Amino acid sequence: MTPPFIECLICPHFCKITEGNTGICGVRKNNGGSVELLTYGVLSGYSLDPIEKKPLYHFYPGTNILSLGSYGCNMHCDFCQNYTISQRISSDYVSKTDIDKILKDAHDALNNIGIAFTYNEPVIWFEFISDVARKARKKGLKTVMVSNGYVNEEPLKEIISFTDAFNIDLKAFNDDFYRKLTGAGLEPVKKSLKQIARSGKHLEITTLIVPGQNDDEKEMALETEWIAGELGKDIPFHLSRYFPMYKREDPSTPQETLKRLASIASRSLSYVYVGNISTDAGQNTQCPKCGKIVTRRSRYHTRLLNLDQKGNCNGCGTNIYRHFTSFSSSIQN
Repeated sequence: MTPPFIECLICPHFCKITEGNTGICGVRKNNGGSVELLTYGVLSGYSLDPIEKKPLYHFYPGTNILSLGSYGCNMHCDFCQNYTISQRISSDYVSKTDIDKILKDAHDALNNIGIAFTYNEPVIWFEFISDVARKARKKGLKTVMVSNGYVNEEPLKEIISFTDAFNIDLKAFNDDFYRKLTGAGLEPVKKSLKQIARSGKHLEITTLIVPGQNDDEKEMALETEWIAGELGKDIPFHLSRYFPMYKREDPSTPQETLKRLASIASRSLSYVYVGNISTDAGQNTQCPKCGKIVTRRSRYHTRLLNLDQKGNCNGCGTNIYRHFTSFSSSIQN
């Protein structure tokens, strides 16, 4: 006898899915008492991107990464900047993507270090990313996940085993924001961040600043103090500018707000960046010990400076980039 529902164990929603229906993410379906991934192999995006676009600033800077995305999400942020794919639900997905083609494209692409799962939430794409990533790593390719971090401990443990680098969206540092604006909770994300940090895998964090919602100075101080204390002060932290999108029509984040919050974050963290603004301010990497600028960025153009072949500052020897591929023609001293 078929049970009345199955429980999906991927994320903390623990969706109880009845026959023929999907969970909150819209892509994990109860098919005869088993979870069927409707989007296995289905792509919404496929592009060779600068690694800095993920954003990952301290993971092989100046390289490219083949980036894949699909549809659906286990959060429903009313400010979602990618809502056309994350909130799209369909019963007509058709799998057309060949994994071997993805691997060949990644191998052949110019200055490419691997494959990134991004654009929508990759956690809900678990079976597909697992199959792609395991094969990619056997071929010497790096794997990256850009995620909201809303995932259970056991699936994340497996994801960590086949992922080299993470950028996690820490959307705010108060649970009310998560409950009201995303339909999820803060604590599971904090737990995921600690699990990734303990694993030793590369980690960067992004917070999209929505005016009047998560731009409080005291909250930013608490958030970045927690990151420094629980995860490490050298975790790169990205503050990103919000633009009106999906269900939210608030004006875009003032650039002065981002600069002010970046100044607060810099009291606790070594590397703080500002993104989605009209200037290059807040993009460069500076040695936290001697102050030398070691990387200049203009949009997605990256120029490496004052570094040795191992990613150390040539002024004081401080390691800036633990994950580094030196291209001697692009390093200027």
